[in-house]
Amino acid sequence: MSVARITIRGWGGRECHHCKQWIEADEAHDCWTTTEAALTGDLSEDLRDAWERLRETAVAFGDQRIYASGRAIMFSRGSCYFFVRPRRSFLQVCVFLGRAVRGPQVRRVERTSTSKLVNIIHVRHRDEVEPPITNWLREAYDLPDKLAARGAKRTGDDLAAVWSECVRCRPAFSRVPRREACRNGGIQPGGYYGRDRTLPARRRPSFLQKAWL
Repeated sequence: MSVARITIRGWGGRECHHCKQWIEADEAHDCWTTTEAALTGDLSEDLRDAWERLRETAVAFGDQRIYASGRAIMFSRGSCYFFVRPRRSFLQVCVFLGRAVRGPQVRRVERTSTSKLVNIIHVRHRDEVEPPITNWLREAYDLPDKLAARGAKRTGDDLAAVWSECVRCRPAFSRVPRREACRNGGIQPGGYYGRDRTLPARRRPSFLQKAWL
């Protein structure tokens, strides 16, 4: 009669979240830190040529940081704007854009935040690294600047309140042109929803009224 052997692991060990390997308490383990050479070393000739062209295209955009992390190679401007996962038969290129794109190489699109979507593209040959893919990469590189400019515009005087509460017409709201006073002598809007912060919060425009700004 055979008896199954059971191995009891030490209490101080743990399982690596990434590679699922069991690590003893006093054992050094680092499977996450890697290099570009390690990730691209097993690529076929076609995929290696495609990878080199992808990298050259991205480097030509301007200042950025390129580094390997886990199973991907990241291209970052403060935050990652696209990354590449080398696979056995293709390169998985994940591009962060403000919109979803369409094309034969686009496999799927997933939303990552309120302002960004990741477009997952498969590249199998060097000749595929050309427009529209290179245009999407450039758009992703420029996206942080566009988002920063959009945020500055929203907090600037260009979004001064059109709807402002007139101190003589309260509680009704009076439609007041920018930087002009209500004909009844009310407050003058300026800044984000008016600079007069002395008004009670309940007197300020509601969410639906702000939607008309």
